[in-house]
Amino acid sequence: MHRVGVIGATGYTGQVLVSILLNHPDVEITILTSNTYPGRRFSEIFPSFSGICEKRLTRTDEDLRGKCDVFFLCLPHGTSMEKAKELYDGKTVIVDLSADFRFEQIDLYERYYTRHVAAELIKYSIYGLPEIHRDKIKGKKLIANPGCYVTSALLALYPLVKRKMIFGDVFIDSKSGVSGAGRELKLGSLFCEVSEGIRAYGIGNHRHEPEIQKEVNKFQEIRITFIPHLVPMNRGILTCVYGRFKTPLTTEELLKLFQEEYSSEFFVRILDKDLFPDTRFVRFSNFCDIGAKTFEDGRFVVISAIDNLIKGASGQAVQNMNIALGLDEKKGLVNLPLYP
Repeated sequence: MHRVGVIGATGYTGQVLVSILLNHPDVEITILTSNTYPGRRFSEIFPSFSGICEKRLTRTDEDLRGKCDVFFLCLPHGTSMEKAKELYDGKTVIVDLSADFRFEQIDLYERYYTRHVAAELIKYSIYGLPEIHRDKIKGKKLIANPGCYVTSALLALYPLVKRKMIFGDVFIDSKSGVSGAGRELKLGSLFCEVSEGIRAYGIGNHRHEPEIQKEVNKFQEIRITFIPHLVPMNRGILTCVYGRFKTPLTTEELLKLFQEEYSSEFFVRILDKDLFPDTRFVRFSNFCDIGAKTFEDGRFVVISAIDNLIKGASGQAVQNMNIALGLDEKKGLVNLPLYP
């Protein structure tokens, strides 16, 4: 039984992680932390866990070295790296849900986030998108969980850029539920600011754009334009990727290509022709649904849908833990009995 700690357990990703880990057969939650609610029971903060998780929260800034076999860091960008620096010992598995270890180039990270204080750990980290980097994740001790928007975009693009099939620029239009903004109080996330409207934001400067770009460039040098939107729903991401092929394909040929690429991937589901993803059907799951359509002149659209809190965050984090520990990748992630 692996001892697990969730550092920053009272945000959305921490809450969902707890609900998944409680039903994982090979782990035991031994530490939950929160600097906001230290000393209180987890079920006091989230009453749906009453009688299910009564563990008391300890302070995040306590020294936790050596107390767990796996730590999940559900902390803000810039803060997570400090905790990782404290906890990293080359033996404990650390899955970081922030952006602090997603960039191999420190200057690129610092351009969009903040000064990096644990640059020496970058060489030990791996970008944790299992469908692309599974073999490199195995046995790793520091795993950078991808961004939620990035996961939806890369899974839609990977089979195409892997084969260098795209001609010209790619445009990525993503729409996310409000939980993607986190649980802390923000004016733009208040009900009256979000309800009955939809808006684009972060145009040309969203932090996930360089993350998508640098991952795409590992396979094909193309330019991407990423535009995120906030929609009045709690959770879910729908991403539409638009571009043009060097050589036109039929819709049937494109779908067959995706089916072949992801044939062994349990958590990626390729929809049949004329069927397209809907966030309702991936809600509370670790699945990514993908649909596609092509046009005679070589244009294409690929559409993906994920739950931003699960495949876009906590579920993928558990998937990464399973791979790193040599466990069945699906453990704890099938038929999720989520309480939130």
